[in-house]
Amino acid sequence: MKSIDDITAALQGYDPQALSVDQVNAFLHELVQPVSANESQDVYLFDALGRVLAQDVISPISVPAHHNSAMDGFALDASQLKADHPLTLRVVGTALAGKAWQGKVNAGECLKIMTGAILPDGLDTVVPQEFCHIDNAHDMTTVTIPPNLLKAGDNRRLMGEDLRQGKPALKAGQHLTPAALGLVASLGLPDVRVHRRLRVAYFSTGDEVLSLGEAPREGAVYDSNRYTVFGLLTRMGCEVIDMGVVRDDPVLLETAFAKAAQEADAIITSGGVSVGEADFTKTMMKQLGDVAFWKIAMRPGRPMAVGRIGKSVLFGLPGNPVAVMVTFLAFVRPALLRMMGSTTQPAPLLRAKCLEPLRKKAGRTEYQRGFVSSAPDGTLQVRTTGNQGSGVLSSMVQGNGLIVLHHAQGNVAIGDEVDVMMFDGAI
Repeated sequence: MKSIDDITAALQGYDPQALSVDQVNAFLHELVQPVSANESQDVYLFDALGRVLAQDVISPISVPAHHNSAMDGFALDASQLKADHPLTLRVVGTALAGKAWQGKVNAGECLKIMTGAILPDGLDTVVPQEFCHIDNAHDMTTVTIPPNLLKAGDNRRLMGEDLRQGKPALKAGQHLTPAALGLVASLGLPDVRVHRRLRVAYFSTGDEVLSLGEAPREGAVYDSNRYTVFGLLTRMGCEVIDMGVVRDDPVLLETAFAKAAQEADAIITSGGVSVGEADFTKTMMKQLGDVAFWKIAMRPGRPMAVGRIGKSVLFGLPGNPVAVMVTFLAFVRPALLRMMGSTTQPAPLLRAKCLEPLRKKAGRTEYQRGFVSSAPDGTLQVRTTGNQGSGVLSSMVQGNGLIVLHHAQGNVAIGDEVDVMMFDGAI
């Protein structure tokens, strides 16, 4: 396990008073490690949504299990097709999905077939029924296929073209999405082995923070961060340990940190890490753990503390509601995914034309709340939600993404393209 000093010594240009966003993520990549695979468990598919696979899912069967028809039509041997000449074949039976057709198809014959039905040996192509002329005269059915309509293999699904028996269907580290659950079920597997849920303890700090149910008082604010962080962690599939609001009292803070370190893989706090705030929180972090305090070249969310208390990784976030969410998305979420054993890559940033000028100083990364929409020509466009103050919580509801203005980037003119990070699946 690397110490803070070990990590900072290897980090080029490390300055805790002026860290770039990229440097923070590089630091956290070294600080956090995946939870032990020895603590994995088998869970039923209905309980597996959002979990992270602890081992590869090996396919016990091939999917499809047989060559089969991709549509309703007539199955035939394509070697009978002749260029520039129609082909007339006698229909000798009907193959239905779910069971093999018993019989033989000879030269000059074909088989009516339904979508998903097994293709008998010797038949390699299916012609859609709507493209054929069907004749039911003389107590027999024939179909005539126009010339130059088909080539061998058309409308056929090959055995194992989706998944091969004995090969990985899903890799360890993948998140189990609804589509992944369906894939596992298609293999006949009722359960999967997943990493245990990551345990994350959270509490807010500050005498000015009110819990819900308390009477309003002058200068105090209700604790929104607790519920935002709960939602962010729950969407990630974490086991959340809610520790409420902890006052600016050394004894209470020490008790909270000690309890969190005993029970959780990670600890998240909000408030108490800014210059000028009551320093009990920072003092207790230093006293109990190996912690670094940063000023990050970003807006919003400049102050942050990271480190370890016991075996728990600590993330001390700023107190302003928007800054909490932005720092969570930019730093905490990727770090927690790594701890969960996830190999999921972050969603790519999208490019959108900016509908208004944006003032930006080079030398810091800015995350402005924005609303992304489609322009008449189908391209993406984005506008801000207005007031970008770090306490304007409503902007995170009105927006559907963050406009990411990078470290070296300057002012943005109307019509310039900018990067956007969409909220979908995270906020």
